[in-house]
Amino acid sequence: MIEKMFVKQGLKKVQLHQYLKKELGRAGFTGFDMVKTPLVTRIIVNVSRPGLAIGKGGQNIRTLTETISKVYGVDNPQLEIKEIPTPDLDAKSVCDKMKNMIERGFAWRSVAFRTVQDIERAGAQGMEVILSGKLAGKGGRKKQVRFIKGYMKKVGDQTKLVDEAKVTTYPKVGAIGVTVRIIRPGVFFPDKVDVKQVFKDRKSVVANETKAVDATTPTTEKTPAVETTPVEAKTETKTEKKPRAKKAKAENTETKEAVAENVTPAHEGGHAA
Repeated sequence: MIEKMFVKQGLKKVQLHQYLKKELGRAGFTGFDMVKTPLVTRIIVNVSRPGLAIGKGGQNIRTLTETISKVYGVDNPQLEIKEIPTPDLDAKSVCDKMKNMIERGFAWRSVAFRTVQDIERAGAQGMEVILSGKLAGKGGRKKQVRFIKGYMKKVGDQTKLVDEAKVTTYPKVGAIGVTVRIIRPGVFFPDKVDVKQVFKDRKSVVANETKAVDATTPTTEKTPAVETTPVEAKTETKTEKKPRAKKAKAENTETKEAVAENVTPAHEGGHAA
């Protein structure tokens, strides 16, 4: 019995999703959340253009509420329209946008390049756009083209943090499958290592350790040095050099006199003889 109840609830949600997608396709419908309270059942609808979803004077909201209550058996439904703040960061919205552009005749390559640029400007950490199907033209084989930029998680439990959506578009040439994966700015992966941040943290740790070491080492008292003015120092050096020069001159004169006394000129010796 419990299994059947869960199956019925899941089937009801799928049918409600298909109905809202059909009615609010022009408004950029991407999904809804259902919250059941004791009084009412809140249905929060996510759209990119809320004005088209509400309608003139709220007429569209009233029509949707009556249909959901009668056809799908939801007790006291209360619709709330929630605008998507940045449609370029929502994978479902991006898929629908690409589908409409390709079906209107735009080249798939230019559409993919423009989509990647829009997602990058919105501030996404990483993005991946995959197009597969009849891309080569009439009579050509099917192929797959991938456009990727930034950081993308492919395997593991952390892929749940990646916003992914798929859609099939039907141009004149043939069916083309579109897959979009987006990692939003606020998503954090525990195993992602930022090298710049690691070096920055290491420098801060080393600086804190040096500060702690400087605080723990005892300071030694330095003996006060005798202050001497630079003028006194210069005069001392000059006075030390002058006596040395005088002594050297006196020694030179003494040696010259001694040599002169010992050596007599040659003409004086001749007269004496």
